[in-house]
Amino acid sequence: MPRGRLPIMDPKTGYDVECDGSRIQHDLWPLDEIDPKSVKFPCCLVWTPLPVVSWLAPFIGHVGICREAGAVLDFSGSYFVNVEDFAFGAAARYVQLNREKFYCGTKCCFPPNLAGHTCKNGYQHAEYGTALTWDDALQSSVRYFEHKSYNLFTCNSYSFVANCLNRLCYNGSMNWNMIAVAALLMFKGQWVDFMSIVRSFLPFVVVFCLGLVLVGWAFVIGLFLISLLLLVWFLLGTYCVKTLLES
Repeated sequence: MPRGRLPIMDPKTGYDVECDGSRIQHDLWPLDEIDPKSVKFPCCLVWTPLPVVSWLAPFIGHVGICREAGAVLDFSGSYFVNVEDFAFGAAARYVQLNREKFYCGTKCCFPPNLAGHTCKNGYQHAEYGTALTWDDALQSSVRYFEHKSYNLFTCNSYSFVANCLNRLCYNGSMNWNMIAVAALLMFKGQWVDFMSIVRSFLPFVVVFCLGLVLVGWAFVIGLFLISLLLLVWFLLGTYCVKTLLES
């Protein structure tokens, strides 16, 4: 299968599914080990620095979310979701998610009608679309973002990952957004290796030093103001004008 193209969905699933009243129960099969060399990060969020943008603001990057088999999915352009071809370079940081925190905290609620929706998020979760499996939820987000225009400031890779987590109702929450995804990676993420740290911060250090030498403290102040404005934009768009940013 060519890299970067969506595969035809295999009807065979990695789950044993049993009906129990209005719920559908799943026995989770064990995940493979994380293997950065093969670009396999089962059920992980992954992060890589963005060219130019991360040179000025190293806390900003490009993110993706991985299927159970480890394939990376990332929203990298208008009407396009990459598969197994992580845009902007290899993953530098990752955090593995716990599948047991999917399924509304227990097991996936998949009722025959809205009135039978039993999780605490009820109708809101039904609007997003409940999922039978982890990969099923991700595929629903892929189909949704195939009709979305990419915009670094309003609809980007963080929006796609947040949408996936909301469809999963991960950790029992339907409030995943860009800031929450960024915070999860920042505070829980692990570096792939030492060179990933160098690749992520060396360009910023070089730009900072050159700017300081050639321009002086005015460059440092300008750089700080750019970072502050970006932070304020995403905070306001996430928590004050909630229709501004996609999630």
